[in-house]
Amino acid sequence: MRLLRLALQNFRNYVRLDETLPEGALLLVGGNAQGKTSLLEAVYYLATLASFHTRHDRELVNFAARRLGYPAVGRIVAEFRREGEPAPHTLEVRLILEANGNGFRLRREVLLDGLKKKLAEALGVFNAVLFLPQMTEMITGAPESRRRYLNMLLSQVQPGYIQALNEYTQALTQRNALLKMLAEQGGDWEQLTYWETRLAHHGAALMVARSRALAALARQARQVHWRLTQNLENLRLHYVPAYDPLSEGRLLAATDNEALAALSPETLESGLQGALRQRRAEEVARGMTTVGPHRDDFRFLDGKLDLGLYGSRGQIRTALLSLKMAEMAWMTAQTGQRPVLLLDEILAELDARRRVDLQAYLAEAEQVLLTTTDLHLFSPAFVAQSTVWRVEQGRLTAS
Repeated sequence: MRLLRLALQNFRNYVRLDETLPEGALLLVGGNAQGKTSLLEAVYYLATLASFHTRHDRELVNFAARRLGYPAVGRIVAEFRREGEPAPHTLEVRLILEANGNGFRLRREVLLDGLKKKLAEALGVFNAVLFLPQMTEMITGAPESRRRYLNMLLSQVQPGYIQALNEYTQALTQRNALLKMLAEQGGDWEQLTYWETRLAHHGAALMVARSRALAALARQARQVHWRLTQNLENLRLHYVPAYDPLSEGRLLAATDNEALAALSPETLESGLQGALRQRRAEEVARGMTTVGPHRDDFRFLDGKLDLGLYGSRGQIRTALLSLKMAEMAWMTAQTGQRPVLLLDEILAELDARRRVDLQAYLAEAEQVLLTTTDLHLFSPAFVAQSTVWRVEQGRLTAS
C-alpha cells in the first residue's frame, strides 16, 4: 500500500496542506510543536477513524477555524494505491464541529472514492502502523491503554470486529444498569440471562480475535526483538484475559497463549456465560460486571521480567518498536497489503547500537514516514536514501 497524496484542511495546526508523497523513507525534520506529529496523526486517523493522541476528536479541528464560527470543518484527504489494484483510491474524512445548544457536537463523514460510507465500511480500506513516544504508556500504564491498542489494530484488519465490540459494549451497559437496579430494588436475577447470553456471544468473538492476534504478534515480535537486541533479550507478549478458560490465574507460560488461541468460539462463549452466572451475587452487590473482555490485559515480558514494572526506558522503547514491526508484518499477512509505517521520534532514547540495527530494519520498508528534531540521529547512509522535508508552523518544504 502506498500513500500517494495527502491533503489537510483545518486539521490541528494545518490550515491547508496538499502534498504528493514520495515512496520509501520520508524524514520530517523540525522543532517541537511545528506539526510533525500531527501529520502522522492525520494519516493514522484514515486507518482507524480514531486518534491515539486524544480522547476527543473535536480537538483535531483547527482552533482558528472554530473562532470563525460554526460549523467548523476539518478535512483529511488521501489518495492511495493498494497492491495488486490498478487504480488508486481516494479516502476523505470530514470532522464537522457544530453548535448544539450551549455546547458543541462533532459529526464525522467518510467518503471513499467520492461516495459516503458508514464508518465501519471505511475501516480497513487504508492501513497504517503508528509509533509515538507516549505509546510506551501502553507497556507501563493501565490495561485500558492496551485494550484500546488491540481494538484499534483489529478494527483495521478484521471485518466484523468493530461491530462485535459495539454490540458487546451495549450489552455490558445494559447488564450493569440491571445489576444496579437489582441491588437497589431487588427482583428476579434471571432477568440477567438475556444480557449474559449476548455478552458471552460477542465477548467470545472479541477473545478469539485478540488471543489469535496476540499469539501471532508474539511470534513476530520475538524475532524482531532478537534482531534489535542482537539475540540478547527474549520478548514475550502475555495475554491475561479477565475470564481465563485454561484455569484462572495460570497463564504464565508462552505456550498458554497458543493454547488459548486454539480454543473455539463456542468453548469460550459457553465458559464466559458460565463465569457470568457464577459471579452474579458478587456483581449484583457491586453493581458492575467484573468478568469479560472489557477487563482483558496483556503484558510485555523479557523472559519472566515484566517490562511494565521493571523495564528500563531503553528496554521499553525497544519492546514497543518490536511490537510495531511485528504489527506491520502481521497486518500484511492478514490483508495482503503492506501498511504505511508512521514513526515519531523513533531514535530518541535508543543507544547507538540499537539505532544502527533499527535503521537497517527500516531500510526494508516500502513506505515509512519518520519525524525527528535532530537529523544527525540518523546515519548518513539512511539520510542519503531518504527524502528529507522540513516542517515549520504547519508548512512543508523540501530539504
